[in-house]
Amino acid sequence: MPKGPTKRRPQTLARLLDAAREVFAEAGFQGAGIEDICRRAGYTRGAFYSNFRTKDELFFALFDAHADRELGRIARTAAEIGDDDLTVGRIAEVLAYVDPDERTWFLVTTEFTLYAVRDPRAARMLADHDARLRAEAVRLLRDLFERAGLRPTVDLDELVRVVIAMREGALGQSYVEPERLMPGALARRFLPLLLAAATTAADAG
Repeated sequence: MPKGPTKRRPQTLARLLDAAREVFAEAGFQGAGIEDICRRAGYTRGAFYSNFRTKDELFFALFDAHADRELGRIARTAAEIGDDDLTVGRIAEVLAYVDPDERTWFLVTTEFTLYAVRDPRAARMLADHDARLRAEAVRLLRDLFERAGLRPTVDLDELVRVVIAMREGALGQSYVEPERLMPGALARRFLPLLLAAATTAADAG
């Protein structure tokens, strides 16, 4: 990472991240060149290397930023729901929400996942970042269940894995057939069933 912060560095970083998200979505992770990203951002290669060592490192900065935004959205939305109104259905609704711009991120992360499947080093790094995301998601889900008076009957880390798999798999189908299947439709329909099957009343024996 760069040697010393400057007043312009946050703006430079933000523009590089925005450009990378666009170029990765258009050309794929492996097809995107550092020159392409810099050109889109309006910078030279020097700006890239003053912020990142590799293209992988740039992707993980995007990954962490997206994870923070999504977890923050879930926390804020859940906080607006009163405890008496927090049901399995409402929790599922919060988790099933799909941002209108999610298609771009879906393209970026799907391309990188395929790259990581073929590259053990990238796979280990992706698994580490996924694990940190799941740990925060587990904390949020545990809090939501407690507020709703529910007790999980399965391992929460595994439940989060299944929720993510359901969301991503359903989104892939929606983006292939957008006229037939709106993004988020399958998750809204089936997440309540999954969460209901994975919980019981907290005061149940």
